[in-house]
Amino acid sequence: MEIAEKFYGVFAAIGVHPNSANSWNSGTIKEIISLSRHPKVVAIGEIGLDYYRLRTAPHAQKVVFQAQLDLASQVQLPVLIHNRQATRDLWPMLKNWHERIRGHGEELAKHPGVLHAYEDSLEMAREALQCNFQFGVGGPITYPKAGARAEVIKNLMIESILIETDAPYLSPQACRGQRNEPANVKMIAEKIAEIVNLNYDEVVEITTKNANRLFRWSPFR
Repeated sequence: MEIAEKFYGVFAAIGVHPNSANSWNSGTIKEIISLSRHPKVVAIGEIGLDYYRLRTAPHAQKVVFQAQLDLASQVQLPVLIHNRQATRDLWPMLKNWHERIRGHGEELAKHPGVLHAYEDSLEMAREALQCNFQFGVGGPITYPKAGARAEVIKNLMIESILIETDAPYLSPQACRGQRNEPANVKMIAEKIAEIVNLNYDEVVEITTKNANRLFRWSPFR
């Protein structure tokens, strides 16, 4: 948030990552709600489930995840979803949350969030698309063995895709092993353009509009 305050075009998301779920305490929700009122906070995240590292027990992760989904509804901010090998538990929770906010007529249901670093199946993507979620595409799409990821992107609407870095991780193939940074989104956009048979400028324009629509940060506040 300090960085976002310092730079005009930088915004922040706030939340407790599943690998830090053990840090959750009785005051965490109040703290996140307070921080969410900052004009440059545009999302709740990165939240979700991580069964790859299992630094915290699944039950604790689910409790913290559900609490933050409910909090996102309370403050009407979209969610940034982290999912590593946890789709079986994560998706029912996320789907039920979306059905609830849609049933309440909440505006958030139209643009509820993004599935960060999406690596699940096309079938799962189509189900998530029915709930208006968008899909984060980063450096792995440029890897030599990215065929499955490319197939998903090819079959999705470009209007559902966001470009991301996950910096300092997940550097594109051309700079693997190096520290990732936001400037590398250009390589990701170029690869997406190749996959979906659009020119680079079209991909840039559409994905920028997608991000603006989700985070409501244009014009910069």
